[in-house]
Amino acid sequence: MTAPALVPAADPGDARGQYRAGLAVPSSGWAPGFTQANLVVLPRDWAWDMLLFGQRNPQPVPLLDVTDAGSPRTVLAPDADLRTDLPRYRVWRDGKLSDEPTDVCDLWTDDLVAFLIGCSFSFEAALLAAGVPVRNIEQGRNVSMYRTNRECRSAGRLSGPLVVSMRPVPGELVATAVQVTGRMPQVHGAPVQVGSPSALGIDLSRPDFGDPVEFAEGDVPVFWACGVTPQAALMASRPPFAITHAPGHMFITDVPDAVYRQP
Repeated sequence: MTAPALVPAADPGDARGQYRAGLAVPSSGWAPGFTQANLVVLPRDWAWDMLLFGQRNPQPVPLLDVTDAGSPRTVLAPDADLRTDLPRYRVWRDGKLSDEPTDVCDLWTDDLVAFLIGCSFSFEAALLAAGVPVRNIEQGRNVSMYRTNRECRSAGRLSGPLVVSMRPVPGELVATAVQVTGRMPQVHGAPVQVGSPSALGIDLSRPDFGDPVEFAEGDVPVFWACGVTPQAALMASRPPFAITHAPGHMFITDVPDAVYRQP
């Protein structure tokens, strides 16, 4: 017998509860209308570098919240626990991926500072409301993400390439997609490139993160700055320890997307 299709939770608390219980699926399409966030957790000794990296690279690293050292709580969802409430995490040691657990309680210390970073999943509901199809949701896939040939502005010990997410958009709707996402700069804003993967040094058939997404006839590749950019910086800069979300497996906040939408 075929298992019933998983129905994404509409409520942020329900979604986080399922992730806390061990469900590990990409969060695109979950709790539509609520802001999702990328997660980067670093020792306090590296926190200033990360804060500066976000300030200097606001399009790929739009900071929504920074926690006190040791705290697993965020004002973006006061009842949530950053150690358990994401569907999947990544653990980094000296810039190398060492594990992808579904909770990090045993790794959390009083020295860790968490950074919550805006995520492009947050504008997908706005794209759908404007009539722009989101192919990765239609196909039940994680979004495609790519390292580019563009370097971010370095900050202290952190440096690395810009990472982008790609969504196929019907050619006649590209202007709408640009307008809709441009109103949401705190979740990456307008695209950084339209229609020319080679300008970013990208091979569309080979995502660095996420899944390949199929194009419909007339679709154009549209690229947005991506919150996986700090993970590329971790790989390049090699801090001794870090925790992040797994690409596509975000922290779902209690904050409506409309809070970050400009008129």
